[in-house]
Amino acid sequence: MEKIQIRYLSDKIDKLCYIDGKSDWIDLRAAEEITLKAGEFRLIPLGIAMKLPKGYEAHIVPRSSTFKNFGVIQTNHMGVIDESYCGDNDQWYFPAYALRDTTIRVNDRICQFRIMQHQPTIEFEQVDALNGKDRGGFGSTGKA
Repeated sequence: MEKIQIRYLSDKIDKLCYIDGKSDWIDLRAAEEITLKAGEFRLIPLGIAMKLPKGYEAHIVPRSSTFKNFGVIQTNHMGVIDESYCGDNDQWYFPAYALRDTTIRVNDRICQFRIMQHQPTIEFEQVDALNGKDRGGFGSTGKA
């Protein structure tokens, strides 16, 4: 089991909770009330800083209900935090772009994260043919 040091920068959010066997993703919460008009951008503070284990990075994505509930999308589509971002004040943020007028309240669950090991060292080998079966092109999954 990996142990992650966490510093809470807000006493207004619930503590993080990993639910073993239920999901690999852990919900993150807004640490401030944020009101956005359609078309506005804001970094939403998540009220935490972490020291990830050596060789790991965190991937942050919206929860599946974030767009529906709050009308915001994550501007970088997936945030990556590496283990060097581990200072006392290296707060995590959710970069939000509002598609409609909205208010996100303190402690609202707006995104989620998981940790992943860094990619191993790889080498590319140029070939003339891959010798695999063509799947049918972009967007072809599930077509008969």
